[in-house]
Amino acid sequence: MKKSELELYLSNGVEQIVKGIMKVSLKNPRMKFFMAQYSRESGKTVKRRNQYEGEGLHIPPFLIASITTECNLHCKGCYARANHSCCDSQTGQKMLDRSQWGDIFSQAAELGVGFILLAGGEPFVRKDVLEEAGRQRRILFPVFTNGTLIDEEYIQFLLKNPNVIPVLSMEGGEKVTDGRRGTGTWRMLVHTMEQLLDKEIIYGVSVTVTKENAEEVFSDEFAKKLAMSGCKAVVYVEYVPVVPSDRDLAPDEKTRAFMDRRLAVLRETRQELLFVAFPGDERKSGGCLAAGRGFFHINPWGGAEPCPFSPYSDTSLVNTSLCDALQSPFFRRLNSQGNLEKEHIGGCVLFEQEKKVKELLGG
Repeated sequence: MKKSELELYLSNGVEQIVKGIMKVSLKNPRMKFFMAQYSRESGKTVKRRNQYEGEGLHIPPFLIASITTECNLHCKGCYARANHSCCDSQTGQKMLDRSQWGDIFSQAAELGVGFILLAGGEPFVRKDVLEEAGRQRRILFPVFTNGTLIDEEYIQFLLKNPNVIPVLSMEGGEKVTDGRRGTGTWRMLVHTMEQLLDKEIIYGVSVTVTKENAEEVFSDEFAKKLAMSGCKAVVYVEYVPVVPSDRDLAPDEKTRAFMDRRLAVLRETRQELLFVAFPGDERKSGGCLAAGRGFFHINPWGGAEPCPFSPYSDTSLVNTSLCDALQSPFFRRLNSQGNLEKEHIGGCVLFEQEKKVKELLGG
């Protein structure tokens, strides 16, 4: 593969991802039909983004939206709990309601955004927001979930809303997954995967990669098991250390070189699966894609942030349009001063520049 998947995604728009999903869903007539419709719409979406580009406004093809602070698990090393965007009790801030999220999704569709990754907390605690997502058929909504709350009612919802695609989080097999997410989590994930496979619902898997699990999760055996379980996409996310004591878990250059080699092999030999890697694919496409270059993050209270690992904002979507948020002074400074192109040791370039990012936030 001469170019990274993500580089192609950004240069040609989200149609590359659409083609990838269509390719891996050839045996699923329901999903294939929906993706064919979506593909036709995505052509209009690309034209819309290109039109804005010609007017001097860059519209990223992706957004990330954390739609809730609530979660039923307490995973070790959770960045959301570390930065207090996930907690067991309500804070003084009011989370965006259903209508506010629905309005944001509508604005995104009009601007030409093709993908909105839904996260949390645990997004499946917000069925009201997921229902709003389901209404926006011009946008695909991968939902990054721990997979433990997908019951029969949600199975029926996913059947009716093929643009809402669950992406189940795991760390590998039972031992390593339960070690981070709690005893019994792996078995619940297996049950969820069995339900999704039985109903032929397209789903993916998200893997947080550390030095400790890299060999397992990039193995052919792991990929083969996922494919046999009905999984159609694997998203690898490098671990970002939330406390100094966890820095040794973050992939180093040796581990990253191994990951790059194995990713190339898997993309060649396991073509029934779609593979995406963050920030590995980012590095090949010219640096970090945050702060509007390729995406930005909306927190549960409506703050527009560079990315989930850099939770700083000068703009709120409670009183600002999505279009205006893309042009926030903070985002402009991050893009103009080269902060997104620097080298880093963890999974996030801005995480490594926390002091500088805070300075830019203040102007």
